[in-house]
Amino acid sequence: MEAKLRKQLVQQSRQTTLSLPLTTVLAAGDQFESYFAETGFPGWQEVRSADFSAYLSTLNQNQVKPKQLTITVTALDELGALLQDSQIVVNNPFDLAGVFAIYLSAERQLSAATVTAYENDLKMVRQFLNQHHRWSGWLKLGQLDIQAYLTHLNDLHRQWTTVNRELASLRTFYNFLLTNGLVKQNPFEEIKMKSHVRNLPRYFYEPEMNALFKAADGEGKPLDFRNRALLELLYATGMRVSECADLTLTQIDWDTQMILVRGKGDKERYVPFGQYAKDALQKYLNKCREPIMAKYHTQHERVFINHYGKPITSEGIEYVLNQVVKKSSLNMHIHPHMLRHTFATAMLNNGADIRSVQELLGHSSLSTTQIYTHVTRENLQKTYMKLFPRAKAEHDNQE
Repeated sequence: MEAKLRKQLVQQSRQTTLSLPLTTVLAAGDQFESYFAETGFPGWQEVRSADFSAYLSTLNQNQVKPKQLTITVTALDELGALLQDSQIVVNNPFDLAGVFAIYLSAERQLSAATVTAYENDLKMVRQFLNQHHRWSGWLKLGQLDIQAYLTHLNDLHRQWTTVNRELASLRTFYNFLLTNGLVKQNPFEEIKMKSHVRNLPRYFYEPEMNALFKAADGEGKPLDFRNRALLELLYATGMRVSECADLTLTQIDWDTQMILVRGKGDKERYVPFGQYAKDALQKYLNKCREPIMAKYHTQHERVFINHYGKPITSEGIEYVLNQVVKKSSLNMHIHPHMLRHTFATAMLNNGADIRSVQELLGHSSLSTTQIYTHVTRENLQKTYMKLFPRAKAEHDNQE
């Protein structure tokens, strides 16, 4: 490590609380720098989490003792914080959260949005512990630190769904550290998540869908054809809004009326679509997509576009659907997921087996799909109370 940089870090350390001696922190930096002896050190400004991940793999291969590994990882983390505070790097390359993000993206193939959500959850914990001078590295996180953070969340009156999601992120993170031999146990394993009653998904009834279709038709302007096609396709396939936004022309097989949907984690599934959706899509392509893209000289494979001919975003689809609602007789805020709920509920109500619905929705777990069976049971009970003679008489007497 250059003398000038070392001096700068020494000065910065006087404003920072370190859990390890500065000499240990700087020595860890020297060892890391020597790791690049054969390939050439890229410079501290160019160090990334991927470099740290590769270095960790080397330490594991060399079977570094657990105690020494903890010291090295913690020391490098503190070095990264000093580099960040000195504005030599933008982000701490030695934060284990960065290595975890690489794992989520490369190994588990999670979406960028999901990876960012995990990173944000970990960042919140680190910021809190730093602010209260409790931070000593991920590998030294203790029960008192966890309790302090949970108390902090409770004081903020965070929704239990948010707290549960953060705890799930932390548990997954520490399972990753445990698998890689960086910790001996997961400190969040015994933290119980708050139980809750899951709300039944909100879906559209048939009259509501008819009102939406009528509003989507509008005045027959080019973008009205797009709006109708969006509504028809989401209703006919149960696709996620992100899957719809990412849909390309090559994913549609017009002859078999099947769509190759690319879902979470790049998992693929085939979903059929009916004649209503097919007609709406073809009208949209001919009367909206082609002329608008020609007007603005745009060229791409995405199916759905905005008014400038560029690919529409998930947020754009939600905006379009809410504009359709405003034109209809309905008084509600619509989320595209409600169309997914409507598709699933309609399939089960009309006799589809739950395994087929699971496959069509792209759920990795059957338990996720089973929430819709509660909806259909609710409908079944209402129908029974209305139509079965004895139940109907009892119901009428109660009223």
